[in-house]
Amino acid sequence: MPVGLLLIIFIFTSLFVFILAHVDASDSPLFLLKTKENHAFYVNVETGEWTWEEPLEYGGAGGSRQLTREEIQRGVLEVTATYDRERLFRSNEPLVVLIQAVVRGYQARKRFAERRRLINIQLPAVVRIQAQWRGYAQRRAYSDRLAYLQAHPAEALKIQSAVRMWLAKRDYNRQLTYYRDHTREAIRVQTWWRSALARQDYWAFTHQENPPLNVVRKFVHLLENSERDYTEELELQQLKEQVVAVIRSNQKLDQDLNMMDIKIGLLVKNRLTLQDVVAHGRKLKNHNEIKRQALAGTGKGIKSLSKESRELLEAYQHLFYHLQTNPNYLAKLIFEMPQSRTTKFMESVILTLYNYAGNQREECLLNKLFKTALEQEIRGRVSTPSDIVTGSPMVIQMVVAFNRRDRGLSSLRDPLNPLVTTIINDKNLSLNTNPIEVYKQWVNQLETKTGQASGMPYDVTVEMALEHEEVRSAVEVAIRNLKNNAKAFMNAILLSTDKIPYGMRYIAKVLKESLHEKFPDAPEKEILKIIGNLLYYRFINSAIVAPDQFDIIDLDRGGTSFLNNDQRRNLASVAKILQFAASNKGFGGDSAHLSCLNPFIKECHEKFKKFFREACDVDEPEQHFNLDQWSELTMITKPSIYISLQEIHDTHQLLLQHQDVIAPDHDDLLHELLADLGEPDLDLLIGQPGQESSETLTKGQLASTEVSLNLNNKFEVPEDDEADTKVLYFRVKHMIADVIRSQPGENLARVLDTVATETQEEEHMLLIKRREETEGKQVKSRHKITRQQSMLQESRFPIDRKKEKIATNLAVLEEAVIVSSANGYQSVINDIAQDIRNQRRYRQRRKQEMIRIRNTLLSLDSKSKYYEEQIEYYNKYVKACLDNLRTREARKGNRRSFFGGGSSKENLPPKPITTKYTAPRLHEKGVLLEIDGEPANKFKNVQFGISSTEEPGVFLVTAKFLGVDIQEKVEVVFQDLLQLQYEGVAVMNMFNRRAKVNVNLLIFLLNHKFYGKSIEGGGNK
Repeated sequence: MPVGLLLIIFIFTSLFVFILAHVDASDSPLFLLKTKENHAFYVNVETGEWTWEEPLEYGGAGGSRQLTREEIQRGVLEVTATYDRERLFRSNEPLVVLIQAVVRGYQARKRFAERRRLINIQLPAVVRIQAQWRGYAQRRAYSDRLAYLQAHPAEALKIQSAVRMWLAKRDYNRQLTYYRDHTREAIRVQTWWRSALARQDYWAFTHQENPPLNVVRKFVHLLENSERDYTEELELQQLKEQVVAVIRSNQKLDQDLNMMDIKIGLLVKNRLTLQDVVAHGRKLKNHNEIKRQALAGTGKGIKSLSKESRELLEAYQHLFYHLQTNPNYLAKLIFEMPQSRTTKFMESVILTLYNYAGNQREECLLNKLFKTALEQEIRGRVSTPSDIVTGSPMVIQMVVAFNRRDRGLSSLRDPLNPLVTTIINDKNLSLNTNPIEVYKQWVNQLETKTGQASGMPYDVTVEMALEHEEVRSAVEVAIRNLKNNAKAFMNAILLSTDKIPYGMRYIAKVLKESLHEKFPDAPEKEILKIIGNLLYYRFINSAIVAPDQFDIIDLDRGGTSFLNNDQRRNLASVAKILQFAASNKGFGGDSAHLSCLNPFIKECHEKFKKFFREACDVDEPEQHFNLDQWSELTMITKPSIYISLQEIHDTHQLLLQHQDVIAPDHDDLLHELLADLGEPDLDLLIGQPGQESSETLTKGQLASTEVSLNLNNKFEVPEDDEADTKVLYFRVKHMIADVIRSQPGENLARVLDTVATETQEEEHMLLIKRREETEGKQVKSRHKITRQQSMLQESRFPIDRKKEKIATNLAVLEEAVIVSSANGYQSVINDIAQDIRNQRRYRQRRKQEMIRIRNTLLSLDSKSKYYEEQIEYYNKYVKACLDNLRTREARKGNRRSFFGGGSSKENLPPKPITTKYTAPRLHEKGVLLEIDGEPANKFKNVQFGISSTEEPGVFLVTAKFLGVDIQEKVEVVFQDLLQLQYEGVAVMNMFNRRAKVNVNLLIFLLNHKFYGKSIEGGGNK
């Protein structure tokens, strides 16, 4: 249907509706009409009458059936406007809805605001009315319920009990079932929570500057020395004693084995009789038996049970304690002796005095001694920094020799063993960079392969050798392999900073600081070169060059080296490159063909410089070993050393000889200690041996007896107020530890002010009882446990009396400005916490030390077995010599014995013989060189006598002037003469330097006169 038609229908429909709307319901026949002049008149359509005035029946109804033009036009316009408006509304329906929503929202908010305002105004009244009503209702309900319950009390109680019981059972069963179903989770949660609390306490204990008292109290029991601590400490002492004894025994065996080598060599040269070799072999065989007899044969020595011996023992204990804890004495004494005796002195006295650095305390003191001695040597004997490299500083030699022992070398075994083993096992590896040697090897191989002469010259120069392509190729390959192996060794060394012994690193630090102090203008690179000379060249380099001698690799079954020349050359080549890198040297001149390695050496040197700086970055011995001024007071056992009687005598004698140098101040305590000892007397130290032991042991063997000295400080009683307060503070700390262990509190001041309960008192007394039982068991053992008597007495006080004592002592310490009550004496709690941490570290280090000493004992036992195998080999050799000797004697019949007698039974002692010579005769033979500086023409009144003794190889020499003995007999040991000859000593003094003799000619004379051969004109002359 067309749109226009629809529009017309809509308009007429709307018009009709409009007409109906405007037609009056009364259907009046009157119509209002107007003239052109706009004058109104009224017409009745039914009657046809009209009038100018409004009829009464018209009544202003305003409506008639007849529509005027204006009304029709107005109706059409209104309908059209309505239609247009409807279409407008439909096209803008979302906007209309939005406007309606906004208006309605506004109206709703307005009504809500008005309602709320009304409620806010009337709220107090509303609340009050509600409260009144609810209160009334509640009171009424309560009264009714109360009346009901009062009427039925028994029933109410019974119901309540049953319900409560049921509820409790239900909750308990539910909880129990839940726990049973989640037992593992509950345990895990509990464990986590407890561990969290423990970690929190431990963190506060270890990291907080002021740990709370309740936290320290949880750890204070660690200060108590348990039975396990005593057992481990005593076991450690036993292990140390065994290590020192085995070390000294091995050293003695090593010396005797070296001497045996010399004697067998002299025997082969017919310069020593077989009897002397047999006697020395018997000494090796009975080494342990001699030691046992020496220990058992001392009857009145320093260890005897007499007042005089006890006083002498305590005096030596005081002396050696003073020497051990004051390094200045030994540091000065080292430089007062000849350098030839310094090594022996260090072996026999210094290392013995410090128990070969057997524990942290002794290693700390030994390093302090090395530091003091090195500083003195640099100040007094070093004029330029290069003197450390070009010379042979005594202290440097001592430090390196000490750290090259088993413990120091084992630290190099881990990084170097794999690399050294790789080079040794590579049979095809050649690091020979010498063109001449490579050329000769090439020529030899060529001739061996062809079987014909090569026709090439054998003696060539470097340039001539490098003209051959084969030589250049071999040298280039060797250089490349050398570079790779040197880099591998360098990387291993750079990563092993922590494996270098602390003593070496600390002395490197002292050396660096001392050189900077004396030579402030010296550049750092020069100082680092000197440090490199110490750490690499003196300590590491030898382990690379000779790994078999420094326990870097294992030896073969026979204990001999299995390295061939090529292997040693390869290792030496690597060591040379590393040495050049450490000292920043390069190749040139005759080694110009190796100049291609110079950039590599420069690069390695920069890495080595960083390595040397890191190596010098170590703590002081007190911090490294965690020792302080109280450490010795907390030790369970006293410091002890194991030293021979001969070493005690020699040390005493040296101190007396040089006491004015090492202690120039006459008020020095060393003078008092030496005055207490008097003159050194070896016989007094040895005592009178028993009859059985005196027959088998010589004085020298008895002097080698080792004794244990428990070192004491004679001057431990303080003489100044500061020392008094320090000791008092230490005692107060121990009493406070006992108190807070039994009685908790917010802080120390609160604990001291609070009276202890009976339970706390009982717990405290039980603690004391357990401590006494533990110490009692150790006292009854064969070892000595030490504790200061004053501390032992205070530890037995009841807790209240102990707190009174603590309060009194704290007041004294507060006056000395050591503690303060303002912070609740927190500084004391902090020191106790530090002691606990130190005790824990000490226990850990003690376990590590026991493991290390056990491993050391295994290594020493292995070395002892090696020595025993060597002794067995020597004994077999000597036995074979004896068998050959008996065979020859059986063929030749009776021969002159060792002492000049005829053949006799073995059980009969040989008869000593005496030979006399005049001084001119000995001078003529060249044996006697001079007598008191007198001319040779005055020798005729002097006569010498040489007599053999019952001991093989020992002679007595006498001298007479006009028949009168000049001096007592001089004992000459033939072995000592041979040793002097071996060392190149040509002249020796006799009779207090009054006579000089030629060592070689004296040996010749004794050898021919007393060893079965005659000399020209022999006899009494």
